[in-house]
Amino acid sequence: MERLLVAFLRRYIHRGSLKLTTAAGKSYTFGDGGPQVAVRFTTASAQRAVLLDPEFKLGEAYMDGTFVVERGSIAEVLAILFQQDHSAAPRWAWPPRLMRFLFRRLQQFNPRKRAQRNVAHHYDLDGRLYSLFLDGDQQYSCAYFESAELSLDDAQLAKKRHLAAKLRVESGATVLDIGCGWGGLALYLAEICGAHVTGITLSEEQYRSAQNRAMERGRTQEATFQLIDYRDVAGHFDRIISVGMFEHVGVGFYDTFFDKSAQLLDDDGVMLLHFIGRKGRPGITNPWIAKYIFPGGYIPALSEVLPAIERARLIVTDVEVLQLHYAETLKAWRERFLAHRDEVVRLYDQRFVRMWEFYLASSEMAFRDGDMMVFQIQMTKRKGITPATRDYITREEARLRGLEAGQPMPMRLAGE
Repeated sequence: MERLLVAFLRRYIHRGSLKLTTAAGKSYTFGDGGPQVAVRFTTASAQRAVLLDPEFKLGEAYMDGTFVVERGSIAEVLAILFQQDHSAAPRWAWPPRLMRFLFRRLQQFNPRKRAQRNVAHHYDLDGRLYSLFLDGDQQYSCAYFESAELSLDDAQLAKKRHLAAKLRVESGATVLDIGCGWGGLALYLAEICGAHVTGITLSEEQYRSAQNRAMERGRTQEATFQLIDYRDVAGHFDRIISVGMFEHVGVGFYDTFFDKSAQLLDDDGVMLLHFIGRKGRPGITNPWIAKYIFPGGYIPALSEVLPAIERARLIVTDVEVLQLHYAETLKAWRERFLAHRDEVVRLYDQRFVRMWEFYLASSEMAFRDGDMMVFQIQMTKRKGITPATRDYITREEARLRGLEAGQPMPMRLAGE
């Protein structure tokens, strides 16, 4: 098995420089030079498992401490791996990938009870964990870097402003926030735009936190939160927004999601969907991510989303692609997370730290050099609801920036 691993890596790694020490103690170097990253397998069984099923077993081996980074970081290791030609992947790794593709609908089957369990797995972790690495408003989705120098907190504020500008929220408008997280966007729309916002989530931790934030800021009349599935929401709304939630719906429920959204949206309303998508054809969820991080989750291709929007008789009025914004967001999260490594160990343990470091690093590289990007799709029920040109977004952002200047912003900085 060791000879097979070495032969594969010689054929696969052509960019960067990777030194591998096998479980037997032999060392090999692969790549075309440059700063070297060094790794080591501590057991032959881990080495064999990663060779046979790298998509799943590499993350497990790093979590378990049987794949050790001796020089550099796991992020640098993954950066090298993501930069290679993936068509050179080992043939023996294709059968498990094919099986995962064939059964992907089952993995994404998210009826109400299963959807709630999946959400609890990730979002109902100790709330102190997220406060260690997110921005001051606890935005757990792609930030909007208007310039490379922007801080994480400013980029997340810019994201909220950008979304609100596309929604064209007027004072007194009713807004539904599907997957409201810890309530930051809902409170922004209430405080800055003067909207009446209903935020919904399946996470008990997020629900409690959002409610508490609204009470602390005296906004319980303008921003209300419910622990409810999107399929059970009633009423009509002038605006609907969903940020970072659609990845948990599952392909088999796309028609349900958009049909329900169309039912809830006013005839003159606007809907905005912000989600992670893939640049190519439909695929599968990385099996390690599916088991340890986001069970039931799936990153769709546009070809899977747009037909469902059309079947719901919604009109796509604008599509924007954020290519590298999430890579920079994840880099900031990873750096803040590792800066608070000791606190995370006290909350959980070293294995959890390695798991989340691998999650943040692999996700960053997927956006930097892999298939992942972010889409923002604006929809209406009829033509003429949004302006004829996109100039209004810049003008509305300028207006909102002026309104922000008159509002007290949260004082906690990212990572505090």
